[in-house]
Amino acid sequence: MPSRPNRAFLGLLPPALLFALITWQVAADGPLLRLDERLSGDLVRPGRSSELLADLGEVQVAVPVLVLVAGYVAWRARAAGEARWWTPSLAALGLMLLVPLIVVPLKEWTDRPGTPAVPPATGYYPSGHTATAAVAYGSAVLILLPWLRSALARRLAVAMSALLVLAVSFGLVRRGYHWPLDVVASWCLCSVLLGAFWLSPARSGRGTAAGPGSGPGGSGPGRPRQTGEPRPSTRTTRTSDPSASRTYGGARKPQDTP
Repeated sequence: MPSRPNRAFLGLLPPALLFALITWQVAADGPLLRLDERLSGDLVRPGRSSELLADLGEVQVAVPVLVLVAGYVAWRARAAGEARWWTPSLAALGLMLLVPLIVVPLKEWTDRPGTPAVPPATGYYPSGHTATAAVAYGSAVLILLPWLRSALARRLAVAMSALLVLAVSFGLVRRGYHWPLDVVASWCLCSVLLGAFWLSPARSGRGTAAGPGSGPGGSGPGRPRQTGEPRPSTRTTRTSDPSASRTYGGARKPQDTP
């Protein structure tokens, strides 16, 4: 039976395979694109609200949120005495930098045209706005989770991140900025990226000075790890001889004898 880490990595296979399938259909102009175009025709209703929702996936909006959270997490980790307090924040920012390195070549290779709602152009697959939102908001929550004290706060943070990504995705499709499959493919891609980030030791700074309390299930962040060095005993050893607890005052003198 696979170990728990291996099962977690196996969980990344479905989105990876679905992303490969969609990419193949886009590159080969497969039949899945006909369904995608019909679905887009039913969903596109350009409007100001959809534009505002799509703008939440702009680099100028999503990345500053990640930078602020990364700075806060680094400050908390340093204040808690973490040996490598910069690791989770730096890893999250590095993951964000990885997004254009993956998305831009895919856009150039697939060269997919846009919907009828946008000016004629190509390079719409996969959705860069969706990928930016998913990685920025998602990685921000993942590095913040160990510093949230209650389960309710952690659930709210995850729900807020998911809601932001869904809002961006809906806005992009509703406005006609992207085909639905462009957005779904970015979901799959970012699921793999964020899943690997979650399993990475760099995400939580494991192996640093933080103890069990710094994790999501701990009693609080920043608790120092206890060492194996025993504490000095404060108990007084009692013996059957009452004189064992007396202070030594030197050799007995004859006049001290009762």
